[in-house]
Amino acid sequence: MELTYLRTFREVARRQSFTRAAEELGYAQSSVTMQMQKLEREYGVALFERYGRQLRLTQPGEALLKLAMQMLELYDESKEAIGNQLDGAVTIGTIDSLAAYYLPPHLQQLRLKHPGIAIQMLPDSESNLINKLKDGEYDLVLLLDRKPADPSLRCLTVREEPLVLVAPPGHPLTATGSADSIRPNDLGGCELIVSEGSCLYRSTFEKVLREHGVAYRIGFELGSLEAIKHCVMNGLGIALLPQIAVEEELRRGTLASIPFVHPDLRFHLQILLHPKKWMSQMLLTLIGLMTGEDAERVNERLSRADVSVK
Repeated sequence: MELTYLRTFREVARRQSFTRAAEELGYAQSSVTMQMQKLEREYGVALFERYGRQLRLTQPGEALLKLAMQMLELYDESKEAIGNQLDGAVTIGTIDSLAAYYLPPHLQQLRLKHPGIAIQMLPDSESNLINKLKDGEYDLVLLLDRKPADPSLRCLTVREEPLVLVAPPGHPLTATGSADSIRPNDLGGCELIVSEGSCLYRSTFEKVLREHGVAYRIGFELGSLEAIKHCVMNGLGIALLPQIAVEEELRRGTLASIPFVHPDLRFHLQILLHPKKWMSQMLLTLIGLMTGEDAERVNERLSRADVSVK
């Protein structure tokens, strides 16, 4: 039996009229009549009786009204308790740069809204992250990619995340005046400091250099962004890194940017979700913090498979 019928029954009892109850609830009167008939069949008794034009509850109707009020109140309490539950957990899969430089402020805001939440953040390679998301090991995955990473997953493209080619201050390639004056061929003979081979923007950058016939050398392959930055600062080579990872060093002048842009090096920050993932309030809150939208808007966007957040 639907709780809707009990809500309608409660309103009819309050108004002592099918017509006024229908107006209050926004139903057609025939719908209210049908619901009350079904309710009477369910209980096998008459719930209302008429005295002229006046509608009254029968004795069974009075008894049901007391129980219905308790049931509806308990249901409303359960919705509030579950909907606003503060305890829980969220597991996030992401890459190192986003784990270190993008997510922490959003996780801090999430903790303020849900103080009892447990957060697990697990950096990994893109291929592992996607496979584990499909297996249900993560609630969501955050990546940098050029296009939706997997068509079978729901994808929210949050924003473009710039990549910056950095060098030590005073490097010859940082001295040009134009923001797009460095061409791939100008990088010939450069020594690169790179992250591990599974890094997508590293492999894309190397592909661009090869396609232009640019000779380069990998001086160091490191698993830590901080280690890469310090090697660049000490003049051991240049590196392509997400802008969010080097903003502080560029501001302080301990790193310098090489004015190099290429259309194949445009990456976007993406939130990936399993298409059958149940969206808890905490998860909707976290996604809303990253996209700048409320939970209702996030839910609306997630109803589509591939969504761009402008």
